[in-house]
Amino acid sequence: MPTSFFGWITFLIQKYWPLFLSGAANTLLIAVVGTAAGFAIGLLVAIVRTLNLRRGASLVKRAALALTRGLLTAYIEIFRGTPMIVQAMVAYYGASQYLGLNIPAMSAAFLVVSVNTGAYMAEIVRGGILSIDRGQTEAAIAVGMSHWQMMTGVILPQAIRNILPSVANEFVVNIKDSSVLNVISVTEVFFMSKSAAGTYYKYFEVFFITAVIYFILTFTFTRLLRLLESKLSGSASYTVYGSQTDHRAEIELRREP
Repeated sequence: MPTSFFGWITFLIQKYWPLFLSGAANTLLIAVVGTAAGFAIGLLVAIVRTLNLRRGASLVKRAALALTRGLLTAYIEIFRGTPMIVQAMVAYYGASQYLGLNIPAMSAAFLVVSVNTGAYMAEIVRGGILSIDRGQTEAAIAVGMSHWQMMTGVILPQAIRNILPSVANEFVVNIKDSSVLNVISVTEVFFMSKSAAGTYYKYFEVFFITAVIYFILTFTFTRLLRLLESKLSGSASYTVYGSQTDHRAEIELRREP
């Protein structure tokens, strides 16, 4: 058996690398699905919460909108105000005890992370929508656009670009927070690490490896998302072509550093 720290590290990686790899893959899958689904949920919630009825809307429509906003606000406050680990326990064991549903652990993980992320994304997207100059909203309404057309054609393309760093941060948070799902036996990297550590009682060495795995995942995807953000920003310099008095004018615009 190994006698040094790095000897144990090497031994544990050689012996348990399939467990570490499987756990890391599940962790990444949960983070990707949860963030994507949470973004979709947050997008819809934010659109509804920023909906403004036109003048002359009936009392029924106003009451329905107020009720819907109240329910969505309650959803956001509840899921932002309670820990994900508690939400996982309630969803997994509550569904079994009170609804008679035996939800697979991974399905429960996708559900919990998606709904939890959706609550945070709703506020992030709403902030992005409100950051767009109000004049653009007024112009869209003036030309007769519906709320949905205005959002999809004018507001959201700009808002999503503005909130991309926050969305990327939520993805990184989900990679790390997926570790709490081990309480419902989700086989993510933390759960697999506990299984490996219990065999030889080498908890420090095993969780050192686990920490490195988490760091590699978060560091790699942070850099990839920053690259995507820079691509969406466009080139540092660009050329605008126009026509004036039958002559083509070329103007080179350069952003300040």
